[in-house]
Amino acid sequence: MKDHLAPLIFKLLALLPLGLLRALGSLIGRAMWWSNSRAAKVTRENIELCFPDLSPAAQTALARQSLQETAKTAMEAAAIWRQPWSWLQSKIVTMEGDEILRAKLAEGKGVLVLAPHHGNWEVVAPYLASVANLTAMYQPLDNPKMDELVLAGRSKLNITMAPTNRKGVMMLFKALQGGTIVGILPDQVPARDAGIEIAPFMGQPALTMTLVQGLVQRTGCAVCSCYAERVAGGFKIVVMEADAAIYSEDLHTSVAGLNESVAACVRRAPAQYQWEYKRFRRLPPEYPKRYQFK
Repeated sequence: MKDHLAPLIFKLLALLPLGLLRALGSLIGRAMWWSNSRAAKVTRENIELCFPDLSPAAQTALARQSLQETAKTAMEAAAIWRQPWSWLQSKIVTMEGDEILRAKLAEGKGVLVLAPHHGNWEVVAPYLASVANLTAMYQPLDNPKMDELVLAGRSKLNITMAPTNRKGVMMLFKALQGGTIVGILPDQVPARDAGIEIAPFMGQPALTMTLVQGLVQRTGCAVCSCYAERVAGGFKIVVMEADAAIYSEDLHTSVAGLNESVAACVRRAPAQYQWEYKRFRRLPPEYPKRYQFK
């Protein structure tokens, strides 16, 4: 019963207009804040760590807004997964940097797009796939019915989903060598048995993937960042140049450039970053242990 309930809720939500979905998300985010949920605690800690120069009142305001924005992302996802590209295209009300992506594609070496958990990242893949074939990694969900819904929603247009294993990595290499687009969520905490490096993110040490550096060095691809900012009436697609350090042959320098590329996006609209994610976990014992609340 539980396996079927979540997909049913998302299918019903997909029938609602975008404005109403955002209003529901705002209410849910407010409830998460006032109930002092675990997400609220993580958000507060992350913002205190990453924005130490803000006053306590400003940190609190940013944390409260962030919860609302994250809940809006979850509500919007239902429509993005279920509605056709023509619907989503009508909601992309403006773009910035689209010419950067197209110019890099024209070089013919493939483009690695960093798509952090910023704004509504579910919008980014369909946009990229409207420009060229896209390959992106996908981790199956525990709920098989929900997994079926999400996978179908993320496999529209020219999108190929690659498994999060060696086979999937090889698919990414092949896509870049073929001159197409590969999308990576660059701000996930990698598993300890994966390629990892500790590099600063927003002034804090963070366990960071080395996959991007490997892809860049082995394929010579171009790199840029992309996110979909939530604006009145829909979304603003923003494409940005990646930090130049990401092209370095030195692993630590490149990984630091990866994190700085994400941070550059975050600074543009800090409330729309997913601060509810435990970004600073899994660090070795010599580093401060975060998220110690009950």
